[in-house]
Amino acid sequence: MSDQIERIKCLIIGSGPAGYTAAIYAARADLKPVMYTGMEPGGQLTTTTEVDNFPGYPEGIDGPKMMVELQQQAERFGTEVRIGMVTKVELSKEKGGIHKAQVDNKTWVEAETLIISTGASAKYLGLESEQRLRGGGVSACAVCDGFFYKGQDVAIVGGGDTACEEATYLANICTKVTMLVRKGEMKASKAMQHRVENTKNIDLRYFTEIDEVLGDQVVEGIRVVNNQTQEKEDIPVTGLFIAIGHKPNTDIFKGLLDMDDAGYLITKGKSTKTNIPGVFASGDVQDKEYRQAVTAAGTGCMAALDAERYLASIEDLVEETA
Repeated sequence: MSDQIERIKCLIIGSGPAGYTAAIYAARADLKPVMYTGMEPGGQLTTTTEVDNFPGYPEGIDGPKMMVELQQQAERFGTEVRIGMVTKVELSKEKGGIHKAQVDNKTWVEAETLIISTGASAKYLGLESEQRLRGGGVSACAVCDGFFYKGQDVAIVGGGDTACEEATYLANICTKVTMLVRKGEMKASKAMQHRVENTKNIDLRYFTEIDEVLGDQVVEGIRVVNNQTQEKEDIPVTGLFIAIGHKPNTDIFKGLLDMDDAGYLITKGKSTKTNIPGVFASGDVQDKEYRQAVTAAGTGCMAALDAERYLASIEDLVEETA
């Protein structure tokens, strides 16, 4: 048996909209991409029952079905999709250098280019009822799913800028928005706080946490508790939005790639280039502003084009020195 390590021209880590779009473009450019799906094949969209805002689906589409179709499209052009998780990387700082990735803590592969599309995971409260009703009225993205609750009463948890933005967005389409803030003040900017306070159909409640999400198949309400008085109250709502932040899936790249204080990978200018030659980042792993499937797909396209151009520049360099 040979001990030779497999060499891949383009290795894609992660299988959300960014990863699959990168795979489609890379495969069409004859980069023969290999993708490792990660722990959640298909990414966050696999937990979304309906996707109504992705171009090309006039009737909307089921999230898991959309990801299956993206995978099939990538595979049609020659992408090899493998179930597995990259658990460690060794990156070369030299242009034209070879990067190494360990899969499932055992097998190593080598890659001429690496596209990171590992995404960011939404933070949840950790309640059993909350997890059970994800996709049944519990969401971590008001912009994605708020439309389905038009004219209804909803609740949102969080006190930062994102929570305030999503609360005011929901207030424009929902009858009433109950906003729950765990502390006695919001950590959002003053401007965002004023916007929430001046929106008439937002019921802002401080020192309030969720004790339980009510409902069997779909959200029917929430039981909240005042963490100062311990008084509980049931509030009827049909949608619950969790806006307490995201965690980018970048732990294995710490100390290797430039990232901001929150752990999001930093890319150069309008490109997907990281600080390491031949390593590119796309999707939510480097985007904490928009976090939409369509924007992730766009940066996936960019990453594949950047990888293709990088490999072409390496070939030109070899020819010049030959």
